Amino acid sequence: MQENGMLDKLFKLRENGTDARTEIMAGVTTFMTMAYILVVNPSILSATGMDKGAVLTVTALASAVATLLMAAFANYPFALSAGMGLNAYFAFTVVKGMGYTWQMALAAVFFEGIIFIVLSLTNVRQAIFNTIPYTLKQAVSVGIGLFIALIGLFNGGVIVGSPATKIALFSFKGALAAGNFRSVAVPVVLAILGIIITAVLVTRRVKGNILFGILLTWILGIFCELTGIYVPNPEVGAFSVLPDLSKGLASFLPADPSPIFMQLDFSRVLSLDFLVVMMAFLFVDLFDTLGTLMGVATQAHMLDKDKKLPHLKGALMADAVGTVIGAVMGTSTITTFVESAAGVGEGGRTGLTSVTVAVLFLLSLILSPIFMAIPAFATAPALITVGFLMVSGIEGIDFRNLSEAIPAYICIIMMPFAYSISEGISFGIISYVVINFFTGHARRVSGLMYILAILFALKYVLL
Repeated sequence: MQENGMLDKLFKLRENGTDARTEIMAGVTTFMTMAYILVVNPSILSATGMDKGAVLTVTALASAVATLLMAAFANYPFALSAGMGLNAYFAFTVVKGMGYTWQMALAAVFFEGIIFIVLSLTNVRQAIFNTIPYTLKQAVSVGIGLFIALIGLFNGGVIVGSPATKIALFSFKGALAAGNFRSVAVPVVLAILGIIITAVLVTRRVKGNILFGILLTWILGIFCELTGIYVPNPEVGAFSVLPDLSKGLASFLPADPSPIFMQLDFSRVLSLDFLVVMMAFLFVDLFDTLGTLMGVATQAHMLDKDKKLPHLKGALMADAVGTVIGAVMGTSTITTFVESAAGVGEGGRTGLTSVTVAVLFLLSLILSPIFMAIPAFATAPALITVGFLMVSGIEGIDFRNLSEAIPAYICIIMMPFAYSISEGISFGIISYVVINFFTGHARRVSGLMYILAILFALKYVLL
């Protein structure tokens, strides 16, 4: 009884119409729906050369710290971790596309977090949020969804590079002719099966559907390896899907985070392209966070009579400080996860839900050998599914208003086709300003939008 009284005092349980049991169960539900990030984030960031085991450790630690900050600053049932889309931008656009080292990219995330803290302490964030048209906000989410889905299809081997057509479907006939069908083609089949399995779980609204989709696909892979259907061959990128427990109990010790801890490189901070990268991180993080907070808070009936979130500043601060801490630790931007809605749906209303999620992230550290063994073909369905969830935001775009819809369309298609989130944002803002200016809607565009358009245009002229 004393413990319940203490929890009630800390988290205002009765005031929010909930109890400790409900909050803890809500936290477990939220963790189950977002635990896939412990598999997907190391898979994505390791493409930059970052140590995969270290990324797993840091992802769990940064998620736990940021989620605890949400409980402390706002007493909200929201969980935070490395943002999907932002990690893909970090790895495939900034590092592999623009030639940054991952250390430089971490520096951009660090400064983005610092700016986000400043914006969270002032009303500037509201000005920026109100400046960007709603259609472009929706378009950014949709474009990132397509971009993530494309990465998932590549990771699963379903889509491959082709000299003739740039991209193409995987050729089972070619794999058979090359004599490595069981090493190369079987993972593609498993990825496709994983997509179907995850789609069924999502459609049936199974809690933890994305995580269970990953685990079931991985189990199929283990079965195939044990029966000889799948044959690992590192020379063609086909690795064993069995956990490495060769070190005994020591195998369950968390991987050393030191290879990526405090490895920020500030050597390009004063360059224009660094500013563009940093602003792209900030832009996506800002709108993704605000959108998630408002959407989940609405579902939980947390908005006040003016349709505002009472402790928005505290929630944004948790997100911003979490991003800075995450960058120092060695991971991409930390943001509020939309999967928090799962816990809210289970009745979570206070920071006790967040504390529960944070504790589970810490406990997951001892399961690192399991997470490390999960292959790319098992995480590919998760990326594609998250992409679907983000693409659903297209319903918020009014396609009858062409001066709004066309820039949104340009923003959406440029992300996957240019293989860059920042290019989609740039083209979206520039096209919005230009189209509205020349179609008699110049007054619809704010002064800040003109400034952003000019800055983005200068990027293409000067870089």
